[in-house]
Amino acid sequence: MIVTVDKPRGWTSFDVVKKIRAISGERKVGHAGTLDPFAQGVLVLGIGRKGTKQLGRLALLEKEYEARLRLGIGTDTLDCDGKVISRMPLPQLCEKDIKEVFRSFTRTVMQTPPMFSAKKVAGTRLYKLARQNIEVDRAPVAIEIKSLTLNSFSEDTIDFSVTCSKGTYVRQLGADLALALGTVGHLVALKRMRVGHFTLEESKGLEELSKKWLSTAE
Repeated sequence: MIVTVDKPRGWTSFDVVKKIRAISGERKVGHAGTLDPFAQGVLVLGIGRKGTKQLGRLALLEKEYEARLRLGIGTDTLDCDGKVISRMPLPQLCEKDIKEVFRSFTRTVMQTPPMFSAKKVAGTRLYKLARQNIEVDRAPVAIEIKSLTLNSFSEDTIDFSVTCSKGTYVRQLGADLALALGTVGHLVALKRMRVGHFTLEESKGLEELSKKWLSTAE
């Protein structure tokens, strides 16, 4: 079984997996692509043997996000859950300059995975090293930014939508966009709108899924 969950903010992806295990009674549950705790939106889950066998294929699907980038402040996690590590003056933003920067990123680019990520280096998750204040070299990975759309902006924030390939860290993309604009930045909001053909509109909340399995058990 494949289920798409609208992951709530503050939950890890594994928190959702544990919740689905508990309410479904099925021990074999996995997901097709991690969402950060501060992020919301589409989390594709495989339930049972048949469902989990499909996760490798589903993880390859392109993803679409909406994000809000706060400029002038950098954090160690590249999001609002981290501690402030840098500050820079705000640039004088204009729509033309932002769109030019966006166009320069809309291609295949090499992206270095952030230290606060689930990627493994020599068998160890990077975030475990980062929590010990250990930084290691990470090989850049080729990703594809298929579209990058400016939704709105103010003096210190940029709202944008991005469609991208597997392996893209939107937190890192946000930080890189800020640098290209002449400052530092971090994401204060991130919502996954789509994974392949799985959309946010058709995704279920955890409470709705709990009621579904409870009614089935009665």
